Amino acid sequence: MLGQLFSKLEDYYEEMVSIRRFMHQHPELSFQEYNTAQFIKEYYEKLGIPVKGKVGGNGAVARINGRLPGKTVALRADFDALPIQDEKDVEYKSLVPGVMHACGHDGHTATLLILAKVLNEMKEELEGNYVLIHQHAEEIAPGGAATMIEDGCLDGVDVIFGTHLWTSEPTGTIKYRTGPIMAAADRFEIHIQGKGGHGAQPHKTKDAIVTASQLVINLQQIVSRKVNPVESAVVTVGSFTAENAFNVIADKAKLVGTVRTFNDDVRQYIEEEIERITKGTCYTSDSTYNYLFERGYPAVVNHPKETDFLIVSAKEVPEVIHIEESELEMGGEDFAYYLKQVPGTFFFTGAKPPGANPTYPHHHPKFDIDEKAMLIAAKTLGTAAVNIHRSH
Repeated sequence: MLGQLFSKLEDYYEEMVSIRRFMHQHPELSFQEYNTAQFIKEYYEKLGIPVKGKVGGNGAVARINGRLPGKTVALRADFDALPIQDEKDVEYKSLVPGVMHACGHDGHTATLLILAKVLNEMKEELEGNYVLIHQHAEEIAPGGAATMIEDGCLDGVDVIFGTHLWTSEPTGTIKYRTGPIMAAADRFEIHIQGKGGHGAQPHKTKDAIVTASQLVINLQQIVSRKVNPVESAVVTVGSFTAENAFNVIADKAKLVGTVRTFNDDVRQYIEEEIERITKGTCYTSDSTYNYLFERGYPAVVNHPKETDFLIVSAKEVPEVIHIEESELEMGGEDFAYYLKQVPGTFFFTGAKPPGANPTYPHHHPKFDIDEKAMLIAAKTLGTAAVNIHRSH
């Protein structure tokens, strides 16, 4: 059966590339993916595959029922783009100013659409059921996964698999990890209120810039001196705003940053510690503050049994050359919500463009993928989906 699956996927590879390039030319931002969602829905309708649109927002969910009884397997792909200007010199360059697929979501969608097409052609020989989850808004919290789950996308699902095309790894590489693989991604915002005044009279002011600068330094001690070194964590201040004339001492300053963790206890501790340090720093400068901590996606935690099965499945794909344990990734992914509901695993499929020097990272204006990685992703996901019935 796998030979037939692989052969059909290879036959449709050019269509897969065509879909990916069309989507790359017509990207849409998170929560605004109306045309993309319609394209996906119409694709399934043309194939005669039952599909439901507007799931939890702009999401789409299709379902293929095999002739034989078995488990219900979900496969997920995201399809939102980013607010980045495409700077590549390629024929499929984004046609939308300031918006591009800089994270491979176009490739994820093309991969799943063609895999669904093949599974549908093979449904008379297949066991179980296949749920194809096309998710909107992965890039921006609260994301699309949570609302799609609330709208029933996982109803009846026994196991779920997902992958991310990963350009830091060469094509032919599959990277897995049991347990945590991607971090919880949170956001904080701190407003410092001091007392402004003339730049020549600092003794009459409460300099918000000095206070905020001291706070940035103090926050660096959380990970280096407060968190157990065996735990992974990041506290990053990404934005510092205090605009004034050159001869004015600022009365206000604003810090915005992110926290990345894997352990829920560490996550809670850092949230509380940021405020404690902020309170103390402002006290020493006789200033006040306002603190906001927004929890984003939880950590992506893979299930052991399904991860082990993914490894076995990847070994059956001829193009997979290396199967390696992934290091912990501090990036966030709302695939985490699916794994909190049903067993499954999320893995990386190497997609480094051939000959790329340098390889532009995800979220870069010149980001691109090796499109052959989509075929490997489809074969790996397809193998796991088809064979899962024999493992349970």
